[in-house]
Order: sequence, then C-alpha cells, then structure tokens
Amino acid sequence: MPLEDKLKALRREREARSRPHNVETTWEKLGEDSGLTIKQKLERLIALTDKGRGMAVRTEERPVEKKRREPVQVFENSYLLGASYGQIPISMGLQIPAEILGFLSRDAAFEGLDLSSAVFLDLETTGLAGGTGTVPFLVGLAYYRDERFKVTQFFLNEMAEEDRLVRELAQFVQDMGFKSIVTYNGKAFDLPLVETRFALHRMTCPLRGLPHLDFLFSARSLWKHKYDSCRLFHLAQQIVQAERSEDIPGAEIPLRYFQYIRSGDFSLIEPILYHNQEDLLSLLGVVVAGSVLVERNRGAAERGEGDPMDLYGVAKLFERAGDATTSAALLEKALAGGPGLSAEVSQAARKKLSHHFKKNKNWDKALPFWQEMAAGEEVDCDCFRELSMYFEHTARDYDEAIRVATEGLAVSKGKSPMAERDFEKRITRLRDKKAKVKGPAGR
Repeated sequence: MPLEDKLKALRREREARSRPHNVETTWEKLGEDSGLTIKQKLERLIALTDKGRGMAVRTEERPVEKKRREPVQVFENSYLLGASYGQIPISMGLQIPAEILGFLSRDAAFEGLDLSSAVFLDLETTGLAGGTGTVPFLVGLAYYRDERFKVTQFFLNEMAEEDRLVRELAQFVQDMGFKSIVTYNGKAFDLPLVETRFALHRMTCPLRGLPHLDFLFSARSLWKHKYDSCRLFHLAQQIVQAERSEDIPGAEIPLRYFQYIRSGDFSLIEPILYHNQEDLLSLLGVVVAGSVLVERNRGAAERGEGDPMDLYGVAKLFERAGDATTSAALLEKALAGGPGLSAEVSQAARKKLSHHFKKNKNWDKALPFWQEMAAGEEVDCDCFRELSMYFEHTARDYDEAIRVATEGLAVSKGKSPMAERDFEKRITRLRDKKAKVKGPAGR
C-alpha cells in the first residue's frame, strides 16, 4: 500500500476513535488560519486542549526562527517554578533529595545530586525497533535553569544532515554540564539509540556514563498493580491528573515525519513537538509523584497510616532495593489496611510475607499466611507445598504433612502438571519416611 494511502487509513482510524477537542482536531482548526506562527499555534493549542487541567503557565515560548528547511531547528520553551503541571508544582522537582533519586535508580552515583543538574530525555524516532536504521529526528531535553524548567527540542529537517544535529546536541550538552539523566524506558531505548548515533558519526556521547534514573522500573513497582497501564500518558492522567489528551499514536509518528520529508508540510510535525513536550512534562510529574509516595510511605508502618495499594507498591520498591525488612513491615501494614487491597494484591502480599518469615525462620508468622492462602478462594498450590515442608521438616508431623500434600495434589489436578508430579513424589516419600519412623512394630 502506498505511504499516502497508509496515512489516510491511519487518519480515518484515529478520527473514528478520537474524543472531541483532541489535539489532532485542534491542529486542523488552527491550520485554517495560515497567518499564525508556530509560537502562536502552540499557545492556542495549549489554551484549547488544557481547559481546567492546571497546565503549567508558560513565561517564554519562542521557537528559534529559522528557515523552514534549515537542516536543524531548535525550539525552546520555559515554565515558571511557581507553575504546575496537573497537580504537581514544577518547583517540587528541586525538592527531591539525592537519597530518593539514588533509591529509585538503585545507583549510588546519585549521591550528592538532585534534579537541578539533571536532564530529562525523550526521543521521537523513525521507528520503534531501535538499531542502526532508526534515526531520532526529534531530541527533547528538559532541565532546570535560571529559575525555570526549560524544554529544548532539536529537530532534524534533513535526514542527510544528522551529523549536524549530533554535533549541535553534543555542544549543547557539554555547555549545560548535566550530571545525571532521567528517562522513561531510556535504558532500553532512548540512551542506547543516542549512543549509537554518536558512534556512527565517530563522536563520543556526552551522556554516556552519567547516573541514569529510568523511572519506568520504579513506576511498574509503584503502580502496575493499581492501574491498567503504566504508559507515561496514562500515568500522567491517573497520577499527575494532567488529563492530557491522547494526541498521536506512536506508530503514526514515523509516518508523519517521512511524509513531512517528502512534502515539507510542517503542520505534520507541530503536533509531534507538542507530544514530545507533554511527555517530558509528564515524566517530571510522575517522578515527583513517585518520590513523594516513597518519602511519605516508607515510614508508614511506624506511623500507622498509608493507602494499602500505595504501601504495597512502595514495599515492592524496597524489596527490589534489597531492604526486605522495610518491605515486610510495609506489606504487613498494607494487609492491615482492610478492604483497600484487591484480592490479587492481597494474595501476592501474603505470599511475599510468608517467604520473608520463612527465610528468617519465623514460623509463628509464616504458618498463618500459608493456612490463610490454603483456605482462600484463589488457591495457590505453593502454599500447600510450603505447609507440607513445614510439617515434615520443622513440626515433624508426617500425618499432617501427608494430609496437606494430598490436598495440594487435588488442587493441582488439571492445573499444574509439574505441581502434580511434585506432590505425588512428596506423598510417596512422606509415607516411606513415616513407615521407617514407626518401624516393624508400627506396621
């Protein structure tokens, strides 16, 4: 199918599922006024699509005016520290201590650093698979400077001029002296892609080796159990409450860029600039929200407060960081929070706690969890195996160990062939063991 036909088909699908007043519709309306500059269109777009959302108020929005087909264009926007994005004050990013950043990133190199010297990175590319054939045609950088939160976007107008974009980007990063990086899935995609482009142009990437907070991993621990999606767009709505509209499907962005290269119609690119800027602001928002959540809840077990679902998420972060004691305390508090936990999360919390107490040989606490899980509606075969092991090796009650293993075998029938085989072998071994203990007289 020709590229233009693909774009038309994508546009028809998008329009069919779009809500009123989405970004695409707004751009079409703005496009009717050919006298507007890019700056004026962005200002009007934000005003039209951000009603009642607490969008950050811009104090400067001045695209660097260059000819339409200059090889590289640079766009700059800035936000007052007193402004907010959704419910998150822009200035709160500067209040996150290095300790929290190090905890979220699991990188000790964050010691002594805060977000005042960090760069937030987000790319828009010619493909989503990565590799040497994928070109980042828009590099979005956000950072704190001069009492502002600034966004600088490097846009590649001519693919043959990528060398110039790389050199301008390198000079900018060196001049700014960034000391750390913040991304969302940047360890797997954004940063390796940037490093690849620098390598292809025989240059050293100035971002290489900097402490890196890829917040995707923390976001999944904190919120995957609570929300349907951990996409940055969805978290910006749910956590930051920015209520940003779904603007451009990711698969459409490369097609728009290639059509722009052919046609020179910059209206295809303007919504991508907006999308990239929103992603950078959303990233700041969720990092701040996640940091506040960790700071507020890590002592919740002692204070006796905290939302159970949030406590569970923070507990997972501490477990990932290797602090099993704090994780267990938070999980206990989450379970004590009553109906706030879903059945699935409650079961997962019990399982984590039982393993923690088993590891510490705290049988008085581990045993009730296994018994509760065995009596629950959603039965996990693992709890019967743990109970059987406890009665065999710790309580030395072979009759009870056999009984529990037999119940586990019945539960596992048709569900887990591996568990079935394990219980069958366990029951046979337990019966032999019991017979040897009783001896010939007991037979």
